[in-house]
Amino acid sequence: MAEEISSSENRINAQELKIDSDCENIIALHSPVAVDLRFILSSYKINHSLEHIADIAQSIAKYVADSDLAYNQEIINQTKVNEMLETFNSMMDCLIDAFENEDPKIARKVFKKDKVLNKINAEAHKIIVDNMNSYDNGMLLFLLSSIRKIERAGDSLKKIGEEIIYHLEAKVLKHQKNKLD
Repeated sequence: MAEEISSSENRINAQELKIDSDCENIIALHSPVAVDLRFILSSYKINHSLEHIADIAQSIAKYVADSDLAYNQEIINQTKVNEMLETFNSMMDCLIDAFENEDPKIARKVFKKDKVLNKINAEAHKIIVDNMNSYDNGMLLFLLSSIRKIERAGDSLKKIGEEIIYHLEAKVLKHQKNKLD
């Protein structure tokens, strides 16, 4: 599976370059304005966020592939990794739905879901430290690093939500505290 993720990452890198080039060409050749320009700029930024998520997925896959031990199910349950992954996937589903249906309300749902990822991430280090004498330390550190990476991938999804809202409503949400309004 790690090799499959690596192969997918290579395709995503190539697609990122193609989309970047297409966005640049559209801007240079057609001088879009208003909603068309916002769409191109948002697409450009979303493209980079998606590629960043692919990089993170490849990095986590490498941890799993390089680990000599299977991740212990009990510590996975304690750290709520499955909840993180379900939340992440739900965020991705919301963004796809928001983009396809041009619905900023759906895009806003990712901000609340990102807080779930942040909370799990914030609690993970204590759980890992509390279990250092019970489990393989290498496995625990890989797990903690993976949790941190999933949280960062969630931040990238949040940025995509901001870009969808920018495209649809011409509202800049970057660096604003209350993004649910």
